[in-house]
Parts: sequence; structure tokens; C-alpha cells
Amino acid sequence: MPADSERDLTEHTVESKTVYRGRLLQVQEDIVRLPDGKPSRREYIVHPGAAVMLAMPDERSVLMERQYRYPLKSHVYELPAGKIDPGEDALDTAKRELLEETGYRARSWRHLLTTYPVVGYSNERIELYLARDLEHVGHALDEGEFLDVFTLPLEEALQWVKSGRIVEAKTIMALLLAGRIAAGQW
Repeated sequence: MPADSERDLTEHTVESKTVYRGRLLQVQEDIVRLPDGKPSRREYIVHPGAAVMLAMPDERSVLMERQYRYPLKSHVYELPAGKIDPGEDALDTAKRELLEETGYRARSWRHLLTTYPVVGYSNERIELYLARDLEHVGHALDEGEFLDVFTLPLEEALQWVKSGRIVEAKTIMALLLAGRIAAGQW
């Protein structure tokens, strides 16, 4: 659709209230005015944002984590990631979380993309970084954080995606992108 023919579909906030505030998330309930002038209700989660690290010890492998995710009541394979603290730059978050969770520092960082994984009910923003030239210096997990860290060949990780062994969305997206990077297509 040509940009000059796009309709204004903006919904304007009439009223906004916080219905829940937790340590990580808050839930908003807003009344909005739709483009046709009618009112409607929107419920959404306010999230501080996160950084995800596609950490590649070499051109054909990735650092992975396995951790228990309570909402799923299951162990999940993921890339290292962490929430952005208030006032923190996303790259600083990526560097901090990579070190805390995996014990690695990267000498080379590249921002790959920004994504909004659940636009229908959250403002969560994820910044994906490629981390290369890794050096293991030891890690210190946050209190209450338990995870296993391991290196996985990229081709095997992609097979895990295909077979359903890896189910977490940001990890699937990043691993598919890693395949493009390894092929020199990104």
C-alpha cells in the first residue's frame, strides 16, 4: 500500500489507569477513541524492554541457556537475555546480562534489529545484538536465577527449532537470523 494512501488508524487515549504494578510488569487499562470516534477499552502490559544476545563463540556455534520457565511449567532453551533497567542503554544491558548469565565478555557487538514480540497486548521492545570474539571470564548469576549454559552448533540449533525442541520466540527469530548471518546474507 503506498504511504500516501494510508488512512490514519490512530487510537487516541481518553483515560488511562494502572490496574496492577509488579516488580517487572504493570497492567494498564485505557479508554481510547477509535478512528471512527467511538470509544473502546484497551488492556496491555507495560514492559521495561529487553536485550537478547546472539553470542557466537565462532562462525558456526551459539551460546544457549536452559532454564525453567514457571509460566510454562517447563524447561526452555533460550539465548541469553535480560531486562533493560531504568535509564540503562540496551547495549549496556546486553553486555551486563551476557557476563552475568554466561560468564562471557564479547569484544565485538553489532545491533541486529529491534522487535516488538506481542504488539496486541504489550509494549515490550526487544533489542537483538550479535556478540562475537568471546572471552570466558566467569559469571555471577542474579540471586534466584538458575540456568545451564552450553555451546550448540548452529546447524543443530536450527534443527532444534525445526523439531520443536526450541519453542521460545525471540530465540527462534535470532537463530533463523544467525543462519542468514552465517550464509553472509545479513
